[in-house]
Amino acid sequence: MKIRHLVIIFFVLSAAMQSCVVMSPKKHKALLAERDSLAARTTTLEDQVAKLMADTTKIRQELAALKANYTSLNSNYNASSSKVTQLSSDLQKREARLKEVEEILRKRDEATNALKEKLQKALLGFQQSGLTVDIRNGKVYVSLTDKLLFPSGSIVIDEKGKLALQQLAAVLNKEPDINIAVEGHTDDKKIKNLGQIKDNWDLSVLRATSVTRYLTETENVDPHRLTATGKSEFQPIDTAQTPEALSKNRRIEIVLSPKLDELYNLISK
Repeated sequence: MKIRHLVIIFFVLSAAMQSCVVMSPKKHKALLAERDSLAARTTTLEDQVAKLMADTTKIRQELAALKANYTSLNSNYNASSSKVTQLSSDLQKREARLKEVEEILRKRDEATNALKEKLQKALLGFQQSGLTVDIRNGKVYVSLTDKLLFPSGSIVIDEKGKLALQQLAAVLNKEPDINIAVEGHTDDKKIKNLGQIKDNWDLSVLRATSVTRYLTETENVDPHRLTATGKSEFQPIDTAQTPEALSKNRRIEIVLSPKLDELYNLISK
């Protein structure tokens, strides 16, 4: 240490001076005491310097660790900020698509309600004969009991039934964006002695196709818009076994659905 070197030099000079000057015992004793005191202070200073150097090293290490931690935090912040920006952008896109879907559904509901009103006006004269018009799950259901369309056990449409389908077709031909499903339904009583009609499945399908043929071949409804299905006895309106309940279940339901190509295209993006 530099301090220790200075002390050594001091004592060398003191010795050199003693060789030239004769000191009194008192002065010599005082000089020795001063030397010892200076040596003690020197040791204390060296300890303090060593401690300061150790503290400095520790502080440098802590500072380096803090810098590394800051760099890591800053990197994480930048990554998090970028992720938040992306999530915010995705949320805005989803909200925009949701608004589009809601708008399309609103338009569908408006079109469905308007169609129901048109059909109710056109078919008003048949509603006391077992015809109903209502909305379920965004679709219009025109339900016609079998007694309005067919003689008992028959698949041939009678004149009153043809008149009701004629009025229905007049509305459908003005609504080209409506898909049409014709569903045949029966009660749960077993078929007896109906020739080629084997069971309720046959009866429900054949009655549905009879209505479909009349709409397309006689009333010129576009056949690409129609499907015909038989549901047999398995979707009853009323599960009771009363004559009224059984009559309700024997029916043709014409299900009208607005085309939702715009909605499907939007959802599939």
